Amino acid sequence: MSKVLERRQLKNLKKALRWINLPSIFIAYFCVLIYYTVFCFSYLLLGYLIISLLILIWQNGIRTCLKLSMILIGFATICLALQDREAKDFAREMTVTRISPILDTIQVDGDQVSFRGKSGKQTYQVYYRVTTEQEQRYFKQLAQPVVLSISGQLEKASQQRNFNGFDYQHHLKSQNIYRVLTIEQVTGVTRKQTLTLALLRRKAILFSEQHFPRPMSAYMTGLLFGHLGKDFEDMSSIYTSLGIMHLFALSGMQVSFFIDFLRKGMLRLGFRRDVVDWFQIPFSVFYAGLTGFSISVNRSLVQKILANFGIKALDNFSLTLLLLFITAPKFLLTTGGTLSLLFAFVISIFGDRFENLPKYRKLLAESLTLSLCVLPLLILYFHTFQPVSIILTFVFSFLFDILFLPGLSVIFLLAMVTGFTLTQVNLIFQWLEDLIKLTDSWWHYPLVLGKPTALVFLAMLVVTGLLIDHWRNRKVSARLAIILMGLFFITKNPPTPSITMVDVGQGDSIFLQDKFNRRNILIDTGGRIELGKKKKWQERKIAAPAEKTLIPYLKSRGVGQIDTLVLTHTHEDHMGDLLAVIDQIKVKNIIVSQGSLNNAQFVKLLKQTRAKVQVAKVGQRLKIFDSYLEVLYPLTPGDGKNNDSIVLYGKLYGTKFLLTGDLEETGERELLTRYPNLSVDVLKVGHHGSKTSSSESFIEAIRPKVGLISCGLDNRYGHPNMETLTTFQKYEVQTFRTDYHGAIKFKKNSKFWHISTVK
Repeated sequence: MSKVLERRQLKNLKKALRWINLPSIFIAYFCVLIYYTVFCFSYLLLGYLIISLLILIWQNGIRTCLKLSMILIGFATICLALQDREAKDFAREMTVTRISPILDTIQVDGDQVSFRGKSGKQTYQVYYRVTTEQEQRYFKQLAQPVVLSISGQLEKASQQRNFNGFDYQHHLKSQNIYRVLTIEQVTGVTRKQTLTLALLRRKAILFSEQHFPRPMSAYMTGLLFGHLGKDFEDMSSIYTSLGIMHLFALSGMQVSFFIDFLRKGMLRLGFRRDVVDWFQIPFSVFYAGLTGFSISVNRSLVQKILANFGIKALDNFSLTLLLLFITAPKFLLTTGGTLSLLFAFVISIFGDRFENLPKYRKLLAESLTLSLCVLPLLILYFHTFQPVSIILTFVFSFLFDILFLPGLSVIFLLAMVTGFTLTQVNLIFQWLEDLIKLTDSWWHYPLVLGKPTALVFLAMLVVTGLLIDHWRNRKVSARLAIILMGLFFITKNPPTPSITMVDVGQGDSIFLQDKFNRRNILIDTGGRIELGKKKKWQERKIAAPAEKTLIPYLKSRGVGQIDTLVLTHTHEDHMGDLLAVIDQIKVKNIIVSQGSLNNAQFVKLLKQTRAKVQVAKVGQRLKIFDSYLEVLYPLTPGDGKNNDSIVLYGKLYGTKFLLTGDLEETGERELLTRYPNLSVDVLKVGHHGSKTSSSESFIEAIRPKVGLISCGLDNRYGHPNMETLTTFQKYEVQTFRTDYHGAIKFKKNSKFWHISTVK
């Protein structure tokens, strides 16, 4: 009976495809192109779509193309309607006085609570700073649907502020969230009596965290329910650097385990196969809910269901893609959704070739093939590749699939039913983390490849696709592999020299990169100034600002090593993220002022870097571009503070740059006394545009054409000061500010520096 149903379903699919006379993968391919052309429009994408259609007409005739066009026009109309609705939702002004937390999204970090919340038909990203430890515990243990009566502020999420940087607003929009709600006060709590999958997931996560010790509980919630709490951040950074963090992104491994367990169990109990096939559908919805409806889980579940009805290989992939467009229209706008889809595509192509292999060889073959085929997409999003991840993925996939996933499932169910927790198993996870840390100490730094331009990325995809098609032909595949390596080389070694003032918030960081990445200099790292001490329960596990600003930018430029790092002085907003930078990017030399070595904490920090440290001397020259940066200041040893800032000057490709750190008026006078004829084209404005720097006499003397101010958006210090801006206006200094313009870049063209900003 079940085989008759399978044949009938497959026959209906083939009948539908016969009308258009094209393989289903062609329809999926053009739908993806239409999708990205609508949601991420560029003329390059539009041109690629037109070329693809012309090739289709040439190979299959105008009639087939017209039939496909009917489908694509309908699909494009739906995409445009979704985009129009999104624009209206984004522009709509809203007020919120009541919010219902989505329970399985609650995260508590010190005195900050964050969650996704619903009010009416809208979903918001919510942040709330709790005022008492009791309130903190309430949100940590909240496992019942509630409605919070609140007062707060709604605002749009921050947009991209650095070149190749993270766009939080785009990230939220891809999940249909158009506002960030900051709660100022909770005035009331109303309980609701509803049962949802999110509630069940929240209870399962809390049960795991409360009944099992760490790190065992973190692996349990991660592998079974797709939840990794704040306490796992240190280990997640290690997993990420080793290139195996994706093992916690629930997908085929977990889905195969639970679905196969369900099917084998029901078949052994005597259920007919067709009954099992249909029962798998509601079970899949239930399991997807327990994992937070992760797109990778949804994709795997849909593929499993379709396979049971006889739809396999590329037909399975294509139909899964089209169904996901219906159920989760924006899934391809997320990193996880795109990677999951590409993984599924590669497995659909090569899957049959792996089926007859022994399990361990199958895992190794899949790991190697997937790693190489998705490399262009990985460097587009993460800019790095860890070669050892191929072996580690094989080893840890085997451990997770064979040992930890079934073991943790049994232990969790045993604890739920009998209360017996088997906490002794935690020792295994402690050993695992020790092994991971040891492995990380050997291969901590991945290969930084940079972020490809749109044209280079498209070329990578085309060449990778051709490589898949011709992989059996050694001559052709070798030539394609050489072309692909050439594209990776161009990405890692940008051909154009650049100087970038990175937007690190209220701080400073300037990066100079020579053509083809031959040499580079980083001046300051940025950092966060902490005001006042907090109680222990209020302390947050806050990542260094550089992890979201400076470090991603450096990696996007193919920078795996900094030749020279200049720390202008010892204030946190200039060197506070030093260790965070060195943890991810190697540094050969660090240059500091003599006076900064009087600061014991700063010296201790330098020792932790294990880098070569030099003391800056007046007249010292740092080779860069066609010339050098010369140290002009400090003239005598100071105290390592603002007026002891290292000042650098250089005529780079005909333009004179003066980079002053946080130099204030006293230092400016000393500088002019020593260099009375100092001429400047571009001034890095001292002390973030404070009124204590950039005195009128200094600006009048050096007469800069361009002033660069690095300061945080809506910073508490009021930088830049109006007096400074008035002085610049008086002397016709064109001013660029990171709080208004985001990152500021000087890019060398054939003759001149071209200035561009993110905003």
